[in-house]
Amino acid sequence: MTAAATFTATLFDEWALLGLTDVVIAPGSRSTPLALAAVRDDRWRTHIFHDERVAAFAALGMGLRGQPAVLVCTSGTAAANFFPAIVEAGLSDIPMIVCTADRPPELRGVGSPQTIDQINLYGSSVRAFVDLDVPEDSDPSSWRQIAGDAFDVAKHGPVHLNMPFREPLTGAADALPARSASASSSVARSRATSDFPASAQGVRGIIVMGGRSGEHPPEIIDLADRLGWPLLADPLSLARGHRSVIVNYDSVLRHVGFSGAHRPDVVIRVGRPPSSKVLTTWIVESKAPVVQVGGPGLIDPDANVIATCSLDQVRAALGSGWQGATGTRWADTWLRSWREADARAEGAIRDLLAAPELSEPTVARIVAEFLPVHSSLVVSSSMPVRDLEWYGGHHARAYANRGANGIDGVLSTAVGHALATGPVVVLIGDIAFCHDSNALIGLVDRAVDLRIVVVDNDGGGIFSFLPQAGALDTATFERVFGTPHGTDICTLAGAYGVRAVTVDDRDGLQRELLRTGPSVIRVPSNRKRNTAVHDLLVEEVRRALG
Repeated sequence: MTAAATFTATLFDEWALLGLTDVVIAPGSRSTPLALAAVRDDRWRTHIFHDERVAAFAALGMGLRGQPAVLVCTSGTAAANFFPAIVEAGLSDIPMIVCTADRPPELRGVGSPQTIDQINLYGSSVRAFVDLDVPEDSDPSSWRQIAGDAFDVAKHGPVHLNMPFREPLTGAADALPARSASASSSVARSRATSDFPASAQGVRGIIVMGGRSGEHPPEIIDLADRLGWPLLADPLSLARGHRSVIVNYDSVLRHVGFSGAHRPDVVIRVGRPPSSKVLTTWIVESKAPVVQVGGPGLIDPDANVIATCSLDQVRAALGSGWQGATGTRWADTWLRSWREADARAEGAIRDLLAAPELSEPTVARIVAEFLPVHSSLVVSSSMPVRDLEWYGGHHARAYANRGANGIDGVLSTAVGHALATGPVVVLIGDIAFCHDSNALIGLVDRAVDLRIVVVDNDGGGIFSFLPQAGALDTATFERVFGTPHGTDICTLAGAYGVRAVTVDDRDGLQRELLRTGPSVIRVPSNRKRNTAVHDLLVEEVRRALG
Protein backbone atom coordinates (compact mmCIF):
# COMPACT_ATOMS: atom_id res chain seq x y z
CA MET A 1 0.00 0.00 0.00
CA THR A 2 1.30 3.48 -0.78
CA ALA A 3 0.03 6.90 0.21
CA ALA A 4 0.52 8.12 -3.39
CA ALA A 5 -1.75 5.40 -4.79
CA THR A 6 -4.42 6.06 -2.16
CA PHE A 7 -4.21 9.83 -2.65
CA THR A 8 -4.58 9.72 -6.43
CA ALA A 9 -7.32 7.07 -6.26
CA THR A 10 -9.23 9.35 -3.88
CA LEU A 11 -8.95 12.33 -6.21
CA PHE A 12 -10.25 10.36 -9.18
CA ASP A 13 -13.02 8.77 -7.14
CA GLU A 14 -14.26 12.20 -6.07
CA TRP A 15 -14.00 13.55 -9.61
CA ALA A 16 -15.96 10.56 -10.91
CA LEU A 17 -18.72 11.23 -8.39
CA LEU A 18 -18.81 14.85 -9.61
CA GLY A 19 -19.18 13.85 -13.27
CA LEU A 20 -15.69 13.24 -14.71
CA THR A 21 -15.87 11.54 -18.11
CA ASP A 22 -12.40 11.92 -19.66
CA VAL A 23 -8.76 11.76 -18.54
CA VAL A 24 -5.87 12.69 -20.84
CA ILE A 25 -2.40 11.35 -20.04
CA ALA A 26 0.97 12.26 -21.53
CA PRO A 27 3.27 9.35 -20.50
CA GLY A 28 6.05 9.84 -17.98
CA SER A 29 7.62 8.34 -14.88
CA ARG A 30 7.02 10.77 -12.02
CA SER A 31 3.29 10.87 -12.89
CA THR A 32 2.97 7.08 -12.43
CA PRO A 33 0.62 7.31 -9.39
CA LEU A 34 -1.77 9.52 -11.38
CA ALA A 35 -1.59 7.39 -14.52
CA LEU A 36 -2.22 4.14 -12.68
CA ALA A 37 -5.15 5.60 -10.76
CA ALA A 38 -6.65 6.69 -14.07
CA VAL A 39 -6.30 3.42 -15.97
CA ARG A 40 -7.36 1.17 -13.07
CA ASP A 41 -10.94 2.47 -13.15
CA ASP A 42 -13.43 2.30 -16.01
CA ARG A 43 -15.85 4.98 -14.81
CA TRP A 44 -14.25 7.42 -17.26
CA ARG A 45 -12.46 7.26 -20.60
CA THR A 46 -8.66 7.42 -20.52
CA HIS A 47 -6.74 8.76 -23.54
CA ILE A 48 -2.96 8.50 -24.00
CA PHE A 49 -1.11 11.08 -26.13
CA HIS A 50 2.61 10.94 -26.88
CA ASP A 51 3.00 14.70 -27.23
CA GLU A 52 2.22 16.87 -24.19
CA ARG A 53 1.20 19.84 -26.32
CA VAL A 54 -1.24 17.68 -28.27
CA ALA A 55 -2.56 16.17 -25.03
CA ALA A 56 -3.30 19.61 -23.57
CA PHE A 57 -5.21 20.82 -26.62
CA ALA A 58 -7.12 17.52 -26.73
CA ALA A 59 -8.20 18.11 -23.12
CA LEU A 60 -9.25 21.62 -24.17
CA GLY A 61 -11.35 20.16 -26.99
CA MET A 62 -13.08 17.87 -24.49
CA GLY A 63 -13.77 20.84 -22.24
CA LEU A 64 -15.74 22.62 -24.97
CA ARG A 65 -18.76 20.64 -23.69
CA GLY A 66 -18.63 22.55 -20.39
CA GLN A 67 -17.18 19.82 -18.13
CA PRO A 68 -13.48 19.59 -17.26
CA ALA A 69 -11.23 16.80 -18.45
CA VAL A 70 -8.28 15.86 -16.23
CA LEU A 71 -4.89 16.41 -17.88
CA VAL A 72 -1.82 14.57 -16.54
CA CYS A 73 1.92 14.82 -17.21
CA THR A 74 5.26 14.07 -15.58
CA SER A 75 7.66 16.63 -14.14
CA GLY A 76 9.99 18.96 -16.04
CA THR A 77 9.47 20.52 -19.46
CA ALA A 78 6.52 18.21 -20.06
CA ALA A 79 4.48 20.63 -17.97
CA ALA A 80 5.80 23.60 -19.97
CA ASN A 81 4.41 22.05 -23.17
CA PHE A 82 0.91 22.33 -21.69
CA PHE A 83 1.20 26.13 -21.57
CA PRO A 84 -0.28 27.17 -24.98
CA ALA A 85 -3.46 25.19 -24.42
CA ILE A 86 -3.79 26.46 -20.85
CA VAL A 87 -3.44 30.06 -22.09
CA GLU A 88 -6.27 29.41 -24.56
CA ALA A 89 -8.41 27.71 -21.91
CA GLY A 90 -7.82 30.59 -19.51
CA LEU A 91 -8.82 33.25 -22.03
CA SER A 92 -11.89 31.31 -23.17
CA ASP A 93 -13.09 29.93 -19.81
CA ILE A 94 -12.66 26.32 -20.98
CA PRO A 95 -12.96 23.81 -18.09
CA MET A 96 -9.78 21.83 -17.37
CA ILE A 97 -7.99 20.22 -14.38
CA VAL A 98 -4.22 20.17 -14.94
CA CYS A 99 -2.25 17.69 -12.82
CA THR A 100 1.52 18.07 -13.12
CA ALA A 101 3.67 15.56 -11.25
CA ASP A 102 6.73 17.01 -9.53
CA ARG A 103 9.80 16.04 -7.53
CA PRO A 104 9.39 16.26 -3.74
CA PRO A 105 10.75 19.41 -2.04
CA GLU A 106 14.10 17.81 -1.13
CA LEU A 107 14.87 17.21 -4.85
CA ARG A 108 14.00 20.69 -6.07
CA GLY A 109 16.77 23.14 -6.88
CA VAL A 110 19.56 20.62 -6.36
CA GLY A 111 20.18 19.54 -9.95
CA SER A 112 17.82 16.57 -9.88
CA PRO A 113 17.05 15.44 -13.47
CA GLN A 114 13.79 16.30 -15.18
CA THR A 115 13.08 19.07 -12.69
CA ILE A 116 12.09 22.67 -13.32
CA ASP A 117 10.39 25.29 -11.18
CA GLN A 118 6.72 24.38 -11.54
CA ILE A 119 5.39 26.74 -8.86
CA ASN A 120 2.81 29.06 -10.48
CA LEU A 121 4.10 27.82 -13.82
CA TYR A 122 1.01 29.03 -15.71
CA GLY A 123 0.66 32.36 -13.93
CA SER A 124 -2.64 34.17 -14.35
CA SER A 125 -3.84 31.78 -17.06
CA VAL A 126 -5.27 29.42 -14.43
CA ARG A 127 -8.19 30.13 -12.12
CA ALA A 128 -6.36 28.53 -9.19
CA PHE A 129 -2.96 26.99 -8.40
CA VAL A 130 -2.17 24.61 -5.55
CA ASP A 131 1.26 23.14 -4.78
CA LEU A 132 0.18 20.08 -2.85
CA ASP A 133 2.09 18.31 -0.12
CA VAL A 134 3.70 14.93 -0.77
CA PRO A 135 0.83 12.48 -0.04
CA GLU A 136 2.46 10.82 2.97
CA ASP A 137 2.95 14.28 4.53
CA SER A 138 -0.65 15.39 4.01
CA ASP A 139 -3.93 14.79 5.81
CA PRO A 140 -6.09 12.19 4.00
CA SER A 141 -9.23 13.87 5.31
CA SER A 142 -8.47 16.86 3.07
CA TRP A 143 -8.03 14.93 -0.17
CA ARG A 144 -11.67 14.88 -1.25
CA GLN A 145 -12.00 18.57 -0.45
CA ILE A 146 -9.01 19.29 -2.70
CA ALA A 147 -10.61 17.31 -5.52
CA GLY A 148 -14.04 18.89 -5.04
CA ASP A 149 -12.76 22.45 -4.93
CA ALA A 150 -10.62 21.87 -8.03
CA PHE A 151 -13.58 20.46 -9.97
CA ASP A 152 -15.87 23.33 -9.03
CA VAL A 153 -13.38 26.05 -9.94
CA ALA A 154 -12.35 24.21 -13.13
CA LYS A 155 -15.88 24.55 -14.50
CA HIS A 156 -14.95 28.18 -15.21
CA GLY A 157 -11.41 27.67 -16.53
CA PRO A 158 -8.19 25.74 -15.96
CA VAL A 159 -7.01 24.77 -12.47
CA HIS A 160 -3.41 23.67 -11.83
CA LEU A 161 -2.61 21.05 -9.18
CA ASN A 162 1.14 20.49 -8.79
CA MET A 163 1.70 17.09 -7.19
CA PRO A 164 5.06 16.02 -5.74
CA PHE A 165 5.63 12.27 -5.37
CA ARG A 166 8.41 10.29 -3.68
CA GLU A 167 9.52 6.87 -4.81
CA PRO A 168 8.30 4.16 -4.94
CA LEU A 169 5.90 5.41 -7.59
CA THR A 170 3.97 2.15 -7.99
CA GLY A 171 1.76 0.55 -5.39
CA ALA A 172 -1.78 -0.36 -4.46
CA ALA A 173 -4.32 1.94 -2.91
CA ASP A 174 -5.51 1.46 0.66
CA ALA A 175 -9.09 2.13 1.72
CA LEU A 176 -10.15 5.56 0.49
CA PRO A 177 -11.12 8.25 3.00
CA ALA A 178 -14.87 8.60 3.46
CA ARG A 179 -16.84 11.22 1.60
CA SER A 180 -18.47 13.88 3.74
CA ALA A 181 -21.40 16.11 2.87
CA SER A 182 -19.06 19.08 2.58
CA ALA A 183 -16.52 17.33 0.40
CA SER A 184 -17.33 19.52 -2.57
CA SER A 185 -17.94 23.20 -2.11
CA SER A 186 -19.22 25.44 -4.84
CA VAL A 187 -16.55 28.05 -5.51
CA ALA A 188 -17.86 30.95 -7.55
CA ARG A 189 -15.65 33.54 -9.19
CA SER A 190 -16.47 37.14 -8.60
CA ARG A 191 -17.20 39.26 -11.64
CA ALA A 192 -18.24 42.90 -11.64
CA THR A 193 -21.78 42.97 -12.96
CA SER A 194 -24.78 45.20 -12.90
CA ASP A 195 -28.46 44.55 -13.53
CA PHE A 196 -29.65 44.29 -17.10
CA PRO A 197 -30.70 47.81 -18.14
CA ALA A 198 -34.31 48.68 -17.42
CA SER A 199 -34.64 49.86 -21.02
CA ALA A 200 -32.40 49.84 -24.04
CA GLN A 201 -32.27 53.65 -24.12
CA GLY A 202 -32.45 53.75 -27.87
CA VAL A 203 -34.58 52.69 -30.80
CA ARG A 204 -31.85 51.71 -33.26
CA GLY A 205 -29.93 48.94 -31.56
CA ILE A 206 -28.16 45.75 -32.53
CA ILE A 207 -27.34 42.53 -30.70
CA VAL A 208 -23.97 40.97 -31.42
CA MET A 209 -23.28 37.34 -30.53
CA GLY A 210 -19.62 36.29 -30.45
CA GLY A 211 -17.92 33.07 -29.45
CA ARG A 212 -18.70 31.35 -26.14
CA SER A 213 -22.25 32.72 -26.22
CA GLY A 214 -23.73 29.34 -25.35
CA GLU A 215 -25.59 26.75 -27.36
CA HIS A 216 -28.28 28.85 -29.07
CA PRO A 217 -29.41 30.67 -25.91
CA PRO A 218 -33.15 31.13 -26.48
CA GLU A 219 -33.12 34.17 -24.21
CA ILE A 220 -31.03 36.11 -26.73
CA ILE A 221 -33.26 35.08 -29.63
CA ASP A 222 -36.25 36.18 -27.54
CA LEU A 223 -34.48 39.44 -26.74
CA ALA A 224 -33.92 40.16 -30.44
CA ASP A 225 -37.54 39.35 -31.28
CA ARG A 226 -38.91 41.58 -28.50
CA LEU A 227 -36.74 44.51 -29.47
CA GLY A 228 -37.08 44.15 -33.21
CA TRP A 229 -33.32 44.50 -33.49
CA PRO A 230 -31.01 42.67 -35.90
CA LEU A 231 -29.00 39.86 -34.35
CA LEU A 232 -25.47 39.74 -35.80
CA ALA A 233 -24.22 36.23 -35.05
CA ASP A 234 -20.62 35.08 -35.39
CA PRO A 235 -20.31 31.41 -36.47
CA LEU A 236 -18.66 30.69 -33.11
CA SER A 237 -21.86 31.73 -31.32
CA LEU A 238 -23.52 28.60 -32.77
CA ALA A 239 -26.65 30.75 -33.25
CA ARG A 240 -26.83 31.19 -37.01
CA GLY A 241 -29.94 29.89 -38.74
CA HIS A 242 -32.65 31.83 -36.86
CA ARG A 243 -34.79 34.22 -38.91
CA SER A 244 -33.62 37.25 -36.90
CA VAL A 245 -29.93 36.56 -37.56
CA ILE A 246 -27.92 38.75 -39.94
CA VAL A 247 -24.99 36.72 -41.28
CA ASN A 248 -23.41 38.92 -43.96
CA TYR A 249 -22.73 41.88 -41.68
CA ASP A 250 -19.01 41.99 -42.46
CA SER A 251 -19.69 42.39 -46.19
CA VAL A 252 -22.59 44.79 -45.65
CA LEU A 253 -20.63 47.05 -43.29
CA ARG A 254 -17.87 47.43 -45.89
CA HIS A 255 -20.42 49.44 -47.86
CA VAL A 256 -19.76 53.01 -46.72
CA GLY A 257 -23.28 54.20 -47.40
CA PHE A 258 -24.94 51.45 -45.40
CA SER A 259 -22.52 51.49 -42.46
CA GLY A 260 -22.78 55.28 -42.19
CA ALA A 261 -26.57 55.31 -42.25
CA HIS A 262 -26.97 52.45 -39.78
CA ARG A 263 -24.90 53.50 -36.80
CA PRO A 264 -26.62 52.08 -33.72
CA ASP A 265 -27.87 53.93 -30.64
CA VAL A 266 -27.01 50.99 -28.39
CA VAL A 267 -25.30 47.59 -28.69
CA ILE A 268 -25.90 44.46 -26.64
CA ARG A 269 -22.94 42.12 -26.98
CA VAL A 270 -23.13 38.49 -25.89
CA GLY A 271 -20.04 36.37 -25.27
CA ARG A 272 -16.66 37.17 -26.76
CA PRO A 273 -16.09 40.03 -29.22
CA PRO A 274 -16.87 38.90 -32.79
CA SER A 275 -14.11 37.75 -35.13
CA SER A 276 -14.91 40.49 -37.64
CA LYS A 277 -12.55 43.45 -37.36
CA VAL A 278 -14.90 45.43 -39.60
CA LEU A 279 -17.80 44.96 -37.18
CA THR A 280 -15.73 45.66 -34.08
CA THR A 281 -14.24 48.85 -35.54
CA TRP A 282 -17.65 50.05 -36.70
CA ILE A 283 -19.10 49.61 -33.19
CA VAL A 284 -16.21 51.48 -31.57
CA GLU A 285 -16.38 54.35 -34.06
CA SER A 286 -20.15 54.63 -33.62
CA LYS A 287 -19.53 55.47 -29.94
CA ALA A 288 -22.74 53.61 -29.13
CA PRO A 289 -22.89 52.37 -25.53
CA VAL A 290 -22.32 48.62 -25.23
CA VAL A 291 -23.96 46.32 -22.69
CA GLN A 292 -21.85 43.17 -22.28
CA VAL A 293 -23.73 39.96 -21.45
CA GLY A 294 -21.46 37.26 -20.09
CA GLY A 295 -18.35 36.38 -22.01
CA PRO A 296 -14.94 35.24 -20.82
CA GLY A 297 -11.72 37.20 -20.78
CA LEU A 298 -11.04 40.89 -20.41
CA ILE A 299 -13.29 43.50 -21.96
CA ASP A 300 -11.62 45.73 -24.52
CA PRO A 301 -11.31 49.17 -22.87
CA ASP A 302 -12.07 50.82 -26.23
CA ALA A 303 -15.29 48.89 -26.78
CA ASN A 304 -17.64 51.49 -25.20
CA VAL A 305 -18.84 49.01 -22.55
CA ILE A 306 -21.00 50.83 -20.00
CA ALA A 307 -22.43 47.82 -18.16
CA THR A 308 -21.93 44.09 -17.80
CA CYS A 309 -24.40 41.47 -16.72
CA SER A 310 -24.94 37.74 -16.79
CA LEU A 311 -27.21 35.63 -18.95
CA ASP A 312 -29.15 34.83 -15.78
CA GLN A 313 -29.88 38.53 -15.36
CA VAL A 314 -31.19 38.67 -18.92
CA ARG A 315 -33.43 35.70 -18.13
CA ALA A 316 -34.72 37.46 -15.03
CA ALA A 317 -35.44 40.66 -16.94
CA LEU A 318 -37.30 38.83 -19.69
CA GLY A 319 -39.20 36.77 -17.14
CA SER A 320 -40.41 39.92 -15.41
CA GLY A 321 -41.86 41.30 -18.63
CA TRP A 322 -38.97 43.51 -19.76
CA GLN A 323 -39.77 45.08 -23.14
CA GLY A 324 -36.97 47.60 -23.66
CA ALA A 325 -37.51 49.87 -26.63
CA THR A 326 -40.14 47.82 -28.44
CA GLY A 327 -43.21 49.44 -29.85
CA THR A 328 -41.42 52.44 -31.34
CA ARG A 329 -42.29 53.59 -34.84
CA TRP A 330 -38.71 52.86 -35.93
CA ALA A 331 -38.58 49.19 -34.97
CA ASP A 332 -40.02 47.63 -38.15
CA THR A 333 -38.12 49.76 -40.65
CA TRP A 334 -34.85 49.36 -38.74
CA LEU A 335 -34.89 45.58 -38.78
CA ARG A 336 -36.28 45.46 -42.32
CA SER A 337 -33.42 47.56 -43.68
CA TRP A 338 -30.87 45.17 -42.17
CA ARG A 339 -32.66 42.12 -43.52
CA GLU A 340 -32.92 43.58 -47.01
CA ALA A 341 -29.20 44.42 -47.09
CA ASP A 342 -28.35 40.97 -45.73
CA ALA A 343 -30.49 39.31 -48.41
CA ARG A 344 -28.89 41.34 -51.21
CA ALA A 345 -25.41 40.53 -49.95
CA GLU A 346 -26.33 36.87 -49.61
CA GLY A 347 -27.57 36.77 -53.21
CA ALA A 348 -24.36 38.30 -54.54
CA ILE A 349 -22.14 35.99 -52.51
CA ARG A 350 -24.19 32.91 -53.35
CA ASP A 351 -24.12 33.62 -57.08
CA LEU A 352 -20.39 34.26 -57.19
CA LEU A 353 -19.55 31.18 -55.09
CA ALA A 354 -21.72 29.03 -57.36
CA ALA A 355 -19.00 29.26 -60.02
CA PRO A 356 -17.02 26.09 -60.74
CA GLU A 357 -13.85 27.47 -59.13
CA LEU A 358 -13.10 25.89 -55.73
CA SER A 359 -11.89 29.10 -54.09
CA GLU A 360 -11.11 29.37 -50.39
CA PRO A 361 -14.42 31.17 -49.64
CA THR A 362 -16.20 28.44 -51.64
CA VAL A 363 -14.55 25.76 -49.50
CA ALA A 364 -15.80 27.45 -46.32
CA ARG A 365 -19.30 27.69 -47.80
CA ILE A 366 -19.39 24.04 -48.84
CA VAL A 367 -18.05 22.80 -45.51
CA ALA A 368 -20.74 24.80 -43.66
CA GLU A 369 -23.58 23.68 -45.93
CA PHE A 370 -22.58 20.03 -46.25
CA LEU A 371 -21.50 19.37 -42.68
CA PRO A 372 -22.53 15.77 -41.96
CA VAL A 373 -25.52 15.25 -39.69
CA HIS A 374 -24.69 15.00 -35.95
CA SER A 375 -21.17 16.31 -36.48
CA SER A 376 -19.39 19.43 -35.22
CA LEU A 377 -17.12 21.84 -37.06
CA VAL A 378 -13.79 23.03 -35.65
CA VAL A 379 -12.17 25.86 -37.59
CA SER A 380 -8.67 27.27 -37.43
CA SER A 381 -7.81 30.88 -36.74
CA SER A 382 -6.29 32.96 -39.53
CA MET A 383 -8.20 32.80 -42.84
CA PRO A 384 -10.47 29.75 -42.29
CA VAL A 385 -12.41 31.33 -39.42
CA ARG A 386 -12.74 34.57 -41.39
CA ASP A 387 -13.93 32.85 -44.55
CA LEU A 388 -16.48 30.93 -42.51
CA GLU A 389 -17.71 34.14 -40.89
CA TRP A 390 -17.81 36.18 -44.11
CA TYR A 391 -19.06 33.58 -46.58
CA GLY A 392 -20.32 30.57 -44.61
CA GLY A 393 -23.90 31.81 -44.65
CA HIS A 394 -26.72 30.73 -42.34
CA HIS A 395 -25.30 27.22 -41.87
CA ALA A 396 -21.97 28.37 -40.44
CA ARG A 397 -21.65 27.17 -36.83
CA ALA A 398 -18.29 26.18 -35.40
CA TYR A 399 -15.84 25.96 -32.53
CA ALA A 400 -12.44 27.67 -32.63
CA ASN A 401 -9.58 28.61 -30.33
CA ARG A 402 -10.24 32.35 -30.38
CA GLY A 403 -9.11 33.22 -26.87
CA ALA A 404 -5.53 33.80 -27.95
CA ASN A 405 -6.41 33.53 -31.67
CA GLY A 406 -3.45 31.27 -32.36
CA ILE A 407 -3.23 28.63 -35.07
CA ASP A 408 -1.56 26.10 -32.76
CA GLY A 409 -3.37 23.06 -31.45
CA VAL A 410 -6.30 23.12 -33.90
CA LEU A 411 -6.07 19.44 -34.88
CA SER A 412 -5.49 18.40 -31.27
CA THR A 413 -8.52 20.40 -30.11
CA ALA A 414 -10.60 18.71 -32.79
CA VAL A 415 -9.35 15.25 -31.80
CA GLY A 416 -10.31 15.88 -28.18
CA HIS A 417 -13.71 17.22 -29.16
CA ALA A 418 -14.34 14.22 -31.42
CA LEU A 419 -13.34 11.77 -28.68
CA ALA A 420 -15.80 13.42 -26.32
CA THR A 421 -18.74 14.14 -28.62
CA GLY A 422 -18.64 12.31 -31.95
CA PRO A 423 -17.82 13.11 -35.59
CA VAL A 424 -15.90 16.35 -36.23
CA VAL A 425 -14.97 18.16 -39.43
CA VAL A 426 -11.93 20.47 -39.31
CA LEU A 427 -11.35 23.42 -41.63
CA ILE A 428 -7.68 24.37 -41.43
CA GLY A 429 -4.84 25.97 -43.38
CA ASP A 430 -1.66 24.19 -44.42
CA ILE A 431 0.64 25.91 -41.91
CA ALA A 432 -1.68 25.21 -38.99
CA PHE A 433 -1.98 21.60 -40.18
CA CYS A 434 1.79 21.11 -40.30
CA HIS A 435 2.23 22.91 -36.97
CA ASP A 436 -0.02 20.40 -35.20
CA SER A 437 0.61 17.28 -37.26
CA ASN A 438 1.63 15.31 -34.15
CA ALA A 439 -2.08 15.17 -33.37
CA LEU A 440 -2.22 12.51 -36.09
CA ILE A 441 -0.04 10.12 -34.06
CA GLY A 442 -2.15 7.04 -33.33
CA LEU A 443 -5.26 8.71 -34.77
CA VAL A 444 -6.31 5.65 -36.78
CA ASP A 445 -6.32 3.58 -33.58
CA ARG A 446 -8.56 5.96 -31.62
CA ALA A 447 -11.79 4.99 -33.39
CA VAL A 448 -12.51 8.66 -33.97
CA ASP A 449 -14.34 10.15 -36.95
CA LEU A 450 -12.27 13.19 -37.89
CA ARG A 451 -12.49 14.70 -41.38
CA ILE A 452 -9.76 17.29 -41.92
CA VAL A 453 -10.15 19.78 -44.77
CA VAL A 454 -6.77 21.42 -45.45
CA VAL A 455 -6.75 24.54 -47.63
CA ASP A 456 -3.22 24.34 -49.02
CA ASN A 457 -1.81 27.58 -50.45
CA ASP A 458 1.74 26.70 -49.37
CA GLY A 459 2.20 29.50 -46.85
CA GLY A 460 0.63 32.18 -44.73
CA GLY A 461 -2.33 33.27 -46.82
CA ILE A 462 -3.65 35.86 -44.38
CA PHE A 463 -0.55 38.03 -44.77
CA SER A 464 -1.51 38.71 -48.38
CA PHE A 465 -4.39 40.82 -47.00
CA LEU A 466 -2.20 42.86 -44.63
CA PRO A 467 -0.12 46.01 -45.31
CA GLN A 468 3.08 43.98 -45.37
CA ALA A 469 2.09 42.59 -48.77
CA GLY A 470 2.18 46.02 -50.41
CA ALA A 471 5.03 47.50 -48.40
CA LEU A 472 7.69 44.89 -49.18
CA ASP A 473 9.29 43.54 -52.31
CA THR A 474 8.10 40.09 -53.33
CA ALA A 475 11.22 38.19 -52.25
CA THR A 476 11.30 39.72 -48.76
CA PHE A 477 7.55 39.27 -48.28
CA GLU A 478 7.68 35.63 -49.30
CA ARG A 479 10.67 34.85 -47.07
CA VAL A 480 9.34 36.55 -43.93
CA PHE A 481 5.54 36.39 -44.26
CA GLY A 482 4.51 34.19 -47.18
CA THR A 483 6.78 31.45 -45.79
CA PRO A 484 6.23 28.70 -48.37
CA HIS A 485 7.18 25.34 -46.83
CA GLY A 486 6.78 22.90 -49.71
CA THR A 487 5.31 20.16 -47.51
CA ASP A 488 3.38 17.41 -49.27
CA ILE A 489 0.25 17.40 -47.10
CA CYS A 490 -0.99 14.01 -48.29
CA THR A 491 2.37 12.34 -47.80
CA LEU A 492 2.63 13.83 -44.30
CA ALA A 493 -0.80 12.46 -43.40
CA GLY A 494 0.11 9.11 -44.91
CA ALA A 495 3.18 8.88 -42.70
CA TYR A 496 0.75 8.66 -39.76
CA GLY A 497 -1.40 6.08 -41.54
CA VAL A 498 -4.22 8.55 -42.22
CA ARG A 499 -6.02 8.33 -45.56
CA ALA A 500 -5.45 11.50 -47.60
CA VAL A 501 -6.80 12.75 -50.91
CA THR A 502 -6.56 15.93 -52.99
CA VAL A 503 -9.76 17.40 -54.43
CA ASP A 504 -10.05 20.30 -56.85
CA ASP A 505 -13.77 20.52 -57.58
CA ARG A 506 -17.02 21.01 -55.67
CA ASP A 507 -18.33 17.51 -56.20
CA GLY A 508 -15.09 15.98 -54.95
CA LEU A 509 -15.14 18.03 -51.75
CA GLN A 510 -18.81 17.27 -51.06
CA ARG A 511 -18.24 13.58 -51.69
CA GLU A 512 -15.25 13.39 -49.35
CA LEU A 513 -17.09 15.27 -46.59
CA LEU A 514 -19.60 12.42 -46.51
CA ARG A 515 -16.95 9.71 -46.06
CA THR A 516 -16.27 8.57 -42.51
CA GLY A 517 -12.87 9.60 -41.14
CA PRO A 518 -10.20 9.78 -40.06
CA SER A 519 -9.18 11.39 -43.32
CA VAL A 520 -7.36 14.40 -44.74
CA ILE A 521 -8.99 16.25 -47.64
CA ARG A 522 -6.48 18.59 -49.28
CA VAL A 523 -7.79 21.48 -51.38
CA PRO A 524 -5.03 23.27 -53.34
CA SER A 525 -5.20 27.06 -53.54
CA ASN A 526 -3.18 30.02 -54.76
CA ARG A 527 -2.57 32.99 -52.46
CA LYS A 528 -2.64 35.66 -55.16
CA ARG A 529 -5.81 34.29 -56.71
CA ASN A 530 -7.35 34.03 -53.25
CA THR A 531 -6.80 37.76 -52.64
CA ALA A 532 -8.42 38.57 -55.98
CA VAL A 533 -11.47 36.40 -55.18
CA HIS A 534 -11.98 38.18 -51.87
CA ASP A 535 -11.73 41.58 -53.56
CA LEU A 536 -14.28 40.47 -56.14
CA LEU A 537 -16.71 39.33 -53.44
CA VAL A 538 -16.49 42.68 -51.67
CA GLU A 539 -17.10 44.52 -54.92
CA GLU A 540 -20.07 42.34 -55.86
CA VAL A 541 -21.74 43.02 -52.51
CA ARG A 542 -21.16 46.76 -52.97
CA ARG A 543 -22.85 46.59 -56.35
CA ALA A 544 -25.75 44.62 -54.91
CA LEU A 545 -26.32 47.24 -52.22
CA GLY A 546 -26.15 50.09 -54.71
